[in-house]
Amino acid sequence: MMSLRTFGGDLSGAALRGELRLAEPLARHTSWRVGGPAARLYRPADRDDLIRFLRALDEDEPLFWLGLGSNLLVSDAGFAGTVIQTRGCLTTLELIAPDRLRAEAGVACAQAARLAGRHGLVGIEFLAGIPGTIGGALAMNAGAWGGETWPRVALVRTLDRHGQVRERLPEAFEIGYRQVSMPPGEWFLEAELVLEPGNAAAAQATVRALLERRAATQPTGLPSCGSVFRNPPGDHAARLIEAAGLKGRRIGGAQVSPKHANFIINTGDASAGDISRLIRLVQTEVERCCGVQLIPEVHRVGVFADET
Repeated sequence: MMSLRTFGGDLSGAALRGELRLAEPLARHTSWRVGGPAARLYRPADRDDLIRFLRALDEDEPLFWLGLGSNLLVSDAGFAGTVIQTRGCLTTLELIAPDRLRAEAGVACAQAARLAGRHGLVGIEFLAGIPGTIGGALAMNAGAWGGETWPRVALVRTLDRHGQVRERLPEAFEIGYRQVSMPPGEWFLEAELVLEPGNAAAAQATVRALLERRAATQPTGLPSCGSVFRNPPGDHAARLIEAAGLKGRRIGGAQVSPKHANFIINTGDASAGDISRLIRLVQTEVERCCGVQLIPEVHRVGVFADET
């Protein structure tokens, strides 16, 4: 572990047990495999360690939370602040009642779906198709194949930058299609999900079928972020992109997937700038061809040249 005497005063006295990396390339931690360095990346040892770390930070330190790095485009310039990586630390996943699952923010969505299936619980099979964590699914109301995250949420616990844990009901949030508005300065720590009893074998078969369908229809073996654009009402972004003749279109190392048009893949040497420009091109061409403004699902971090 690197020295914690690096910024915002002396963190070495905070009895921290996690790992701090300086100038850490975020391309190592995003599913697109692009992104410049974070000034600092902290991987907590566990929840208590994370709380101590937050309490030791300066009030004005920029913060960003990172799970599996999907649905995320980090600029080539990186992030001039601290990234908190939940992957590998906030991983508690347990059945706390016959119909209720508790999952911390760093739990992979597919892992939660598989555990529910093994216990004969249904309602979150769709999470098997989400290439992210529970924290990310909560933040964007992730969904697939007709299912969404928040209809299954009984309550959440959030954490603010002062290390204060709060318990909140769904009514505290504005929830929409692929978007969730939450109190400023708070991040999702965990959720309790309400499920329904079902047949364990059938539930596990559904999860396997959804994973097989994902592999058959999406470019799962190549770096991507998942779906790039929200589906417009009554239509599909992939259909519109294909109708605009954009399947296979490239800018630099970024390409609209020939397999699924709502995916942009890194063919090997893409920059974040290449991907950003290709997203803009797709939006422009679809609006010109089809009269529809596509809205990205992708969360951008940092400064991009095509936005200035």
